Amino acid sequence: MLTAAMARMHRNLGRRVRLFKHGPDYLDPMLLEVASGAPVYQLHPWMTGVEECRHRVAAAAQQADVILIEGAMGLYDGSPSSADLAVMLGVPVAVVIDARAMAETFAAVVSGLARYRDDLSFYGAIANRVGSPSHAAKLRASMPDDLPWLGAVPRHAALTVPDRHLGLMQAGELADLEQQLDAAATVLAEAGFDALPPMRQWAAPVPLTPPPQRLAGMRVAVARDGAFAFIYRGNIELLEAMGAQVVFFSPLHDHELPAADAIWLPGGYPELHAAALAANRPMLEALRRHHQEGRAILAECGGLMYCASELRDLHGACHPMLGLLPGQAAMADRLVGLGLQAWEAEGGTLRGHTFHHSHFATELNPWMQARRCRGGVGESIYRQGSLTATYFHGYFPSAPELVSRLLGAGD
Repeated sequence: MLTAAMARMHRNLGRRVRLFKHGPDYLDPMLLEVASGAPVYQLHPWMTGVEECRHRVAAAAQQADVILIEGAMGLYDGSPSSADLAVMLGVPVAVVIDARAMAETFAAVVSGLARYRDDLSFYGAIANRVGSPSHAAKLRASMPDDLPWLGAVPRHAALTVPDRHLGLMQAGELADLEQQLDAAATVLAEAGFDALPPMRQWAAPVPLTPPPQRLAGMRVAVARDGAFAFIYRGNIELLEAMGAQVVFFSPLHDHELPAADAIWLPGGYPELHAAALAANRPMLEALRRHHQEGRAILAECGGLMYCASELRDLHGACHPMLGLLPGQAAMADRLVGLGLQAWEAEGGTLRGHTFHHSHFATELNPWMQARRCRGGVGESIYRQGSLTATYFHGYFPSAPELVSRLLGAGD
């Protein structure tokens, strides 16, 4: 939320702001796009690739006055970590530390983060959720002279966002989000956060290799609504760059499919809308006909759950779904799948991740298996006729040829 508030503050000052998110994440970018008024892309040296990371930031720098990159987890957590990304791009790092229960230990944590790697450009520290001016003064006084203090952010309702089992609530579900972001920006401005780091000059971006025109002349229908919203911008742009005409539809609200050669059912929250999905019989029948006609369907995570015979929601109620994939998707009371994974198949290696709170019980044998980034068997991939379904979320630009095959090109 601090990243979003800082973006809105600079935007309200008339600056052109671009935001990026480190790592696989769907929910944070939704909020960051509202805050900045500009597209938000993922940066991850393993998933999106080093060259794409450099290209996207360099391209943004040709137009933006301010670029902010939100990290993931702690500065050094994961591989590649947020620190790895910062070093690779050559950008300075500001650490945000929850200081609500800290005094002098704040300085020790800052010192450890700043000195852990000597190749990191450490810009300074921000104390978050500070209780009072005297609390902020104590934190600042404890800081070593050679480490910059960037300021203290007071506790404030405008800087909180509700969440649920998969993370933040979707931006479209948050009432008065625009007003909240403006209020959060005011909190930061009043705390003195409107200064900018030294200007950096960026060379023009090196063009990326254009993908093959494997989807030329095809129409790809993408589910997008409150139940299906986990969509990387890079995925849509890849489909279009391969020649596809992308159209969107709502399994929740529409009663017919748009004309399409292939369908992508991305992840989301079908468990929150299971009754409405089950009640939309015209859409269920339209999707079943699409499958019966042998046209491709790619279903990811929430899309897999929608394709199952039934879905057991968070309250234990069971709802009939598409029935294209025999078995039951059932919500669990804990995180079931998490982490970076890759799917190797004819056409390339699709990189991505898994993150879900449900099980899929089926007697089907997997068609293929993804592999975990750090070794070991990953998510199962199922194939039923023209349907490919898995809990694995793929980053399409990592394997354009494989993606085109999954969408029926050349079959």
